[in-house]
Amino acid sequence: MRDRLTLNWLILIALVAVTAALSTQDGRIAAAALLVLAWAKARAILGGFLHLDRAPGWLAAFVVPLGLWMGLVWALAAVR
Repeated sequence: MRDRLTLNWLILIALVAVTAALSTQDGRIAAAALLVLAWAKARAILGGFLHLDRAPGWLAAFVVPLGLWMGLVWALAAVR
């Protein structure tokens, strides 16, 4: 169990590092990449630390609407 949590923590640290490196960029593609990274971090937290990946259907019940919401946020920002 501990190894799985450690791996999840390392994944989150890597995603945060990529987010920090990408945060200096400007533009629609960078915004989309930052939203994808935010979604990936949320999925890692929900699945790895809250163990929703073990409950059938619950992980998808959270990450699918979150992905749709982030897509809408990106679309509205891209129109601007």
